[in-house]
Amino acid sequence: MSRPELLAPAGGMESLTAALRCGADAVYAGAKQFSARASAENFDAAGLRDAAALCHLYGAKLYLAVNTLLFDSEFPALDRLLETAAEAGADGCIVQDFGAAAYISKRLPTLRLHASTQMTIHTPAGVRYAKQAGFCRAVAARELSAEQLRAVCEEAKRCGMEIEMFVHGAHCMSVSGQCWMSAAMGGRSANRGCCAQPCRLPFTADAAQREACALSLKDMSLAEQLPLIEAIGVDSLKIEGRMKRPEYVAAAVTAFRRALNGERPDMAELQAVFSRSGFTDGYFTGKRQDMFGTRRKEDVTAAQTVLSGIRARCQKPRKAAALDAHFVLRAGQPVTLTVSDGERTVTVSGDCPQQANSRPTDLPMLEKQFAKLGDTIYTLGAVTAELDDGMMLPASALNALRRDAAAAMDTARIRSNTPAHQLGEIPAMPTAPESAETPQFRLQIRRLAQLDAVGDYAARLDALLLPLGLATEYAAGRQPIPPERVMLLAPRFCVDEPKIAQLLKNAYDLGYRQLACQHIGDVQLGRELGFALHGTLGLHISNSYAAAAMRDAGLLDGLCTPETPALPAQMLPLGVFAYGRLPLMLTRNCPVRAQVGCGKCRHTLTDRRGAAVYTDCTRCLEKPDYAELFNAVPVWTADKPQLYADAAYALLAMTDEKPARVREILAAYLDGETAAAPQKFTRGLSVSRNGTHS
Repeated sequence: MSRPELLAPAGGMESLTAALRCGADAVYAGAKQFSARASAENFDAAGLRDAAALCHLYGAKLYLAVNTLLFDSEFPALDRLLETAAEAGADGCIVQDFGAAAYISKRLPTLRLHASTQMTIHTPAGVRYAKQAGFCRAVAARELSAEQLRAVCEEAKRCGMEIEMFVHGAHCMSVSGQCWMSAAMGGRSANRGCCAQPCRLPFTADAAQREACALSLKDMSLAEQLPLIEAIGVDSLKIEGRMKRPEYVAAAVTAFRRALNGERPDMAELQAVFSRSGFTDGYFTGKRQDMFGTRRKEDVTAAQTVLSGIRARCQKPRKAAALDAHFVLRAGQPVTLTVSDGERTVTVSGDCPQQANSRPTDLPMLEKQFAKLGDTIYTLGAVTAELDDGMMLPASALNALRRDAAAAMDTARIRSNTPAHQLGEIPAMPTAPESAETPQFRLQIRRLAQLDAVGDYAARLDALLLPLGLATEYAAGRQPIPPERVMLLAPRFCVDEPKIAQLLKNAYDLGYRQLACQHIGDVQLGRELGFALHGTLGLHISNSYAAAAMRDAGLLDGLCTPETPALPAQMLPLGVFAYGRLPLMLTRNCPVRAQVGCGKCRHTLTDRRGAAVYTDCTRCLEKPDYAELFNAVPVWTADKPQLYADAAYALLAMTDEKPARVREILAAYLDGETAAAPQKFTRGLSVSRNGTHS
């Protein structure tokens, strides 16, 4: 692309129309299923066909968002949606689920695949993985700085990928695809399109500020950063907002179209139509000190001053092409009109011209009538004619001819801009023989001291999941579990990939050979460095197709996402999250540090009900890489072994547990001790294996 694509959100047809009329090059929209914005209006089959036709009339693209996790039972519905997408002529598909991506690439191989931001692609290695997995575009994580984004774009150019980035709209506190807060607190999964946004409610690290909203970020806006973004090499500029009103879409598209044209965008209007205490560019610039904000009363009332003007701006179609016209009026022959938009040519015919009684039809009259293009996307181009002497055609006939020509050109533009898709075979559901083996147990720690009381249980553990930052210290000290049974955990968000790659190489030299992959960048780096690979929560294995895809990527086993109601067919041996505080968020901007500073950190955020969310930062490099928020109560299944009986292993994940407590937990799971159950606990996020809600 010579210039970045301007990509707009469309929650419904009115927003899609506003986006196109204000200058969007492409639109992304969801269907009635598998959309990460399930509460938006979204599009049924007929609506998708109409949406695609309108986009293609303007010469714009329509990308279908299929960006939720799928369960095995939902693939027939996905297949029906793909038939609709093929018929409508969608230009691309935005996908989160690795199983869905594998299915789509076989069932509809002509449809371009875009890796959703929910895949947490934030490193060059992640881009390489996406390319090898069949994607042509990756939506970069919102949390990247300009230099991190540059490295991602440079890698994309090397391997023939496109990079799309969010440039305006709401900021989730959590890195996309790494949030279970809504699912844990209200049973509404963000990974399934139903986020209830509990993060916008009060959370505080300071008892004196009970109403603080420590997890609410301002909206981003990078309109004033576009010259640098273009220089970095981003291919598509994405505006967030499928849940927003059409006027918001119109204002955002207008502002960014002006910015792309080298004009000054109206930031005051953009802020008035929707903001949360103004805007931030903190992640992109690396200045993250002033990124927090809420939706204030003045933010709400400001919109009323601009909505009517924005609404009036997009009442009529945008003029998208000039039409050249050539008339032929011959005695005794039907008049013909040939029009061209520079790429396509169509011809229509009308009545035979009549002998003029007074004034014959001439070129100025033809120009005048053809110029009345009204509510079409066309403007007047050059008008030429071949006219026999003394011929005339009534104005009504000329008007009808013009309308027919415009309609024929509409059809030609839609047809030529619509991809012709070919459906392939329906991929069979992967199956695997049932395993009768007793599940193993894996222990995940955050601090080496948590191993102090493990004692004889160490020999009975299948593996230890050890943070990469502790690898050197562990290798130099007491090793209750030998390195060959240790799986290294690289950071969940990689802020400096070359340094992390070097740490992995150093660990390999120390005898470590296994890597627990938390995102697809880990998978790619790990296989390039020769590690044996295992999957963890961040890979979201929620169906049999995803398990098979991860197996084909080189993983030896994986962890079933806690939202799945039943274990998929184990084409890849799958474990379950059997104990621990589920991670609710992964955030690049620590809410505790932002509110009270590191010196006053007590590792807790308190919600409006008084529940204490455990908060901790990860320091693999010299500074905190990111912060993680963990559920106030742990998952506990020691008294319900049937919940993990059919799994390859049960993961026991520690956060703030003391060494003695770690041993009690191991005794409960490995020996059936009953005294260790916490006073408060949860069974997890999903429908449990025995069919009851957990």
